[in-house]
Amino acid sequence: MRPEAQAILEHLLVALLVGALIGLERSFHGRPAGFRTHALVCVASSALMLVTLYQRWWFPGAISGAVSIDPMRMAQGIMTGIGFLGAGVIFKEGLTAAASIWITAAIGILAGIGFYFALIITVVIALGTLSVFRWVEDKMPVQSYARLEVRFSRSAIMSEDELRAFISERGFSVANLNYRYNADADFIEYGMVIRTVEPANLRRISEDLPKTSVREFQ
Repeated sequence: MRPEAQAILEHLLVALLVGALIGLERSFHGRPAGFRTHALVCVASSALMLVTLYQRWWFPGAISGAVSIDPMRMAQGIMTGIGFLGAGVIFKEGLTAAASIWITAAIGILAGIGFYFALIITVVIALGTLSVFRWVEDKMPVQSYARLEVRFSRSAIMSEDELRAFISERGFSVANLNYRYNADADFIEYGMVIRTVEPANLRRISEDLPKTSVREFQ
Protein backbone atom coordinates (compact mmCIF):
# COMPACT_ATOMS: atom_id res chain seq x y z
CA MET A 1 0.00 0.00 0.00
CA ARG A 2 1.28 3.45 -0.88
CA PRO A 3 2.30 5.60 2.11
CA GLU A 4 -0.38 8.16 1.27
CA ALA A 5 -3.05 5.47 1.01
CA GLN A 6 -1.98 4.09 4.39
CA ALA A 7 -2.12 7.57 5.90
CA ILE A 8 -5.64 8.15 4.53
CA LEU A 9 -6.78 4.84 5.97
CA GLU A 10 -5.27 5.73 9.34
CA HIS A 11 -6.97 9.13 9.39
CA LEU A 12 -10.40 7.62 8.75
CA LEU A 13 -9.99 4.71 11.18
CA VAL A 14 -8.77 7.02 13.95
CA ALA A 15 -11.80 9.25 13.34
CA LEU A 16 -14.04 6.19 13.55
CA LEU A 17 -12.40 5.08 16.80
CA VAL A 18 -12.54 8.39 18.64
CA GLY A 19 -16.05 9.19 17.39
CA ALA A 20 -17.27 5.76 18.49
CA LEU A 21 -15.65 6.12 21.94
CA ILE A 22 -17.37 9.46 22.54
CA GLY A 23 -20.61 7.99 21.21
CA LEU A 24 -20.36 5.00 23.56
CA GLU A 25 -20.26 7.31 26.55
CA ARG A 26 -23.27 9.23 25.24
CA SER A 27 -25.21 6.05 24.47
CA PHE A 28 -24.54 4.61 27.92
CA HIS A 29 -26.03 7.73 29.50
CA GLY A 30 -29.12 7.45 27.30
CA ARG A 31 -28.46 10.51 25.16
CA PRO A 32 -30.13 10.74 21.72
CA ALA A 33 -26.86 11.50 19.88
CA GLY A 34 -25.04 8.28 20.64
CA PHE A 35 -22.71 5.61 19.32
CA ARG A 36 -23.42 5.60 15.59
CA THR A 37 -24.21 9.31 15.33
CA HIS A 38 -20.86 10.42 16.75
CA ALA A 39 -18.94 7.88 14.68
CA LEU A 40 -20.58 8.96 11.41
CA VAL A 41 -20.09 12.67 12.03
CA CYS A 42 -16.44 12.22 13.01
CA VAL A 43 -15.66 10.09 9.93
CA ALA A 44 -17.47 12.54 7.62
CA SER A 45 -15.49 15.46 9.02
CA SER A 46 -12.23 13.54 8.60
CA ALA A 47 -13.10 12.61 5.01
CA LEU A 48 -13.79 16.24 4.12
CA MET A 49 -10.47 17.38 5.57
CA LEU A 50 -8.69 14.78 3.43
CA VAL A 51 -9.97 16.63 0.36
CA THR A 52 -7.62 19.52 1.17
CA LEU A 53 -4.81 17.55 2.81
CA TYR A 54 -4.35 15.23 -0.19
CA GLN A 55 -5.34 17.63 -2.95
CA ARG A 56 -2.39 16.55 -5.12
CA TRP A 57 -3.78 12.98 -5.13
CA TRP A 58 -7.07 13.80 -6.86
CA PHE A 59 -5.95 17.01 -8.67
CA PRO A 60 -2.45 16.60 -10.18
CA GLY A 61 -2.45 20.20 -11.39
CA ALA A 62 -2.09 21.33 -7.80
CA ILE A 63 1.39 19.79 -7.60
CA SER A 64 2.96 22.15 -10.14
CA GLY A 65 1.08 25.14 -8.81
CA ALA A 66 -0.22 25.88 -12.31
CA VAL A 67 -3.77 25.93 -11.01
CA SER A 68 -4.93 27.20 -7.64
CA ILE A 69 -8.28 26.05 -6.31
CA ASP A 70 -10.07 26.11 -2.97
CA PRO A 71 -12.08 22.88 -2.79
CA MET A 72 -13.21 23.45 0.76
CA ARG A 73 -15.20 26.53 -0.21
CA MET A 74 -17.47 24.44 -2.41
CA ALA A 75 -17.58 21.67 0.18
CA GLN A 76 -18.58 24.19 2.82
CA GLY A 77 -21.50 25.38 0.73
CA ILE A 78 -22.66 21.82 0.12
CA MET A 79 -22.48 20.85 3.80
CA THR A 80 -24.30 24.03 4.81
CA GLY A 81 -27.17 23.08 2.51
CA ILE A 82 -27.14 19.53 3.83
CA GLY A 83 -27.37 20.97 7.35
CA PHE A 84 -30.84 22.35 6.56
CA LEU A 85 -31.90 19.00 5.15
CA GLY A 86 -30.48 17.22 8.20
CA ALA A 87 -32.44 19.48 10.55
CA GLY A 88 -35.67 18.30 8.98
CA VAL A 89 -34.56 14.68 9.09
CA ILE A 90 -33.83 14.96 12.84
CA PHE A 91 -37.46 15.79 13.61
CA LYS A 92 -38.78 12.93 11.53
CA GLU A 93 -36.18 10.14 11.77
CA GLY A 94 -33.71 11.07 14.52
CA LEU A 95 -30.07 12.08 14.83
CA THR A 96 -28.52 8.92 13.37
CA ALA A 97 -30.51 9.35 10.15
CA ALA A 98 -29.34 12.97 9.94
CA ALA A 99 -25.73 11.86 10.49
CA SER A 100 -26.10 9.34 7.64
CA ILE A 101 -27.26 12.20 5.39
CA TRP A 102 -24.18 14.18 6.46
CA ILE A 103 -21.71 11.40 5.66
CA THR A 104 -23.51 10.66 2.37
CA ALA A 105 -22.92 14.28 1.37
CA ALA A 106 -19.24 13.90 2.25
CA ILE A 107 -19.08 10.75 0.11
CA GLY A 108 -20.72 12.63 -2.74
CA ILE A 109 -18.01 15.30 -2.54
CA LEU A 110 -15.30 12.62 -2.66
CA ALA A 111 -16.99 11.13 -5.72
CA GLY A 112 -17.30 14.52 -7.37
CA ILE A 113 -13.57 15.25 -7.16
CA GLY A 114 -12.59 11.66 -8.03
CA PHE A 115 -10.95 10.88 -4.70
CA TYR A 116 -11.99 7.25 -5.02
CA PHE A 117 -9.69 5.60 -2.50
CA ALA A 118 -10.95 7.78 0.35
CA LEU A 119 -14.48 7.32 -0.98
CA ILE A 120 -14.30 3.50 -0.83
CA ILE A 121 -12.89 3.51 2.71
CA THR A 122 -15.52 6.00 3.87
CA VAL A 123 -18.37 3.97 2.35
CA VAL A 124 -17.14 0.78 4.02
CA ILE A 125 -16.85 2.54 7.38
CA ALA A 126 -20.29 4.14 7.01
CA LEU A 127 -22.00 0.84 6.14
CA GLY A 128 -20.20 -0.93 8.97
CA THR A 129 -21.19 1.79 11.41
CA LEU A 130 -24.86 1.68 10.42
CA SER A 131 -25.09 -2.12 10.53
CA VAL A 132 -22.50 -3.59 12.92
CA PHE A 133 -22.65 -0.69 15.38
CA ARG A 134 -26.43 -1.09 15.56
CA TRP A 135 -25.87 -4.60 16.94
CA VAL A 136 -23.36 -3.22 19.46
CA GLU A 137 -25.84 -0.56 20.58
CA ASP A 138 -28.54 -3.20 21.10
CA LYS A 139 -26.21 -5.30 23.27
CA MET A 140 -24.61 -2.59 25.40
CA PRO A 141 -26.17 -1.45 28.71
CA VAL A 142 -27.91 1.91 28.57
CA GLN A 143 -28.98 4.07 31.47
CA SER A 144 -32.69 4.82 31.67
CA TYR A 145 -33.91 7.97 33.40
CA ALA A 146 -37.24 8.71 35.07
CA ARG A 147 -38.73 11.60 37.01
CA LEU A 148 -40.05 10.40 40.38
CA GLU A 149 -42.27 12.43 42.67
CA VAL A 150 -43.39 10.99 45.99
CA ARG A 151 -45.77 12.75 48.38
CA PHE A 152 -46.17 12.00 52.09
CA SER A 153 -48.43 13.44 54.75
CA ARG A 154 -46.55 15.01 57.62
CA SER A 155 -47.75 12.28 59.98
CA ALA A 156 -46.32 9.50 57.83
CA ILE A 157 -43.22 10.92 56.18
CA MET A 158 -40.33 8.76 54.99
CA SER A 159 -36.95 10.30 55.69
CA GLU A 160 -34.59 11.09 52.86
CA ASP A 161 -32.16 8.34 53.92
CA GLU A 162 -34.97 5.78 54.02
CA LEU A 163 -36.25 6.85 50.60
CA ARG A 164 -32.76 6.70 49.09
CA ALA A 165 -32.24 3.21 50.54
CA PHE A 166 -35.62 2.07 49.19
CA ILE A 167 -34.74 3.33 45.70
CA SER A 168 -31.20 1.94 45.80
CA GLU A 169 -32.44 -1.54 46.74
CA ARG A 170 -34.39 -1.57 43.50
CA GLY A 171 -31.37 -0.83 41.32
CA PHE A 172 -31.59 2.95 41.00
CA SER A 173 -29.33 5.85 41.82
CA VAL A 174 -30.74 9.26 42.68
CA ALA A 175 -29.87 12.64 41.17
CA ASN A 176 -31.20 16.16 41.78
CA LEU A 177 -33.36 15.36 44.80
CA ASN A 178 -35.45 18.27 46.07
CA TYR A 179 -38.25 18.89 48.57
CA ARG A 180 -41.53 20.72 48.51
CA TYR A 181 -43.62 21.48 51.59
CA ASN A 182 -47.25 22.54 51.40
CA ALA A 183 -48.49 23.85 54.76
CA ASP A 184 -52.11 24.23 53.62
CA ALA A 185 -52.41 20.67 52.28
CA ASP A 186 -50.14 19.35 55.05
CA PHE A 187 -47.84 17.23 52.89
CA ILE A 188 -44.16 16.99 52.01
CA GLU A 189 -43.14 15.98 48.49
CA TYR A 190 -39.83 14.59 47.24
CA GLY A 191 -38.91 15.20 43.61
CA MET A 192 -35.93 13.54 41.94
CA VAL A 193 -34.43 12.06 38.79
CA ILE A 194 -33.61 8.37 39.10
CA ARG A 195 -31.49 6.26 36.74
CA THR A 196 -30.86 2.58 36.17
CA VAL A 197 -29.27 0.28 33.58
CA GLU A 198 -32.18 -2.19 33.84
CA PRO A 199 -35.38 -0.81 32.27
CA ALA A 200 -37.40 -3.49 34.09
CA ASN A 201 -36.60 -1.72 37.36
CA LEU A 202 -38.94 1.11 36.34
CA ARG A 203 -41.91 -1.20 36.54
CA ARG A 204 -40.61 -2.74 39.74
CA ILE A 205 -40.42 0.54 41.62
CA SER A 206 -43.81 1.69 40.31
CA GLU A 207 -45.35 -1.51 41.66
CA ASP A 208 -43.48 -1.61 44.98
CA LEU A 209 -43.81 2.01 46.06
CA PRO A 210 -47.63 2.09 46.47
CA LYS A 211 -47.47 -1.16 48.50
CA THR A 212 -44.85 0.14 50.90
CA SER A 213 -45.90 1.31 54.33
CA VAL A 214 -43.83 3.94 56.09
CA ARG A 215 -44.11 1.82 59.21
CA GLU A 216 -41.72 -0.68 57.62
CA PHE A 217 -38.93 1.87 58.05
CA GLN A 218 -39.72 2.82 61.65
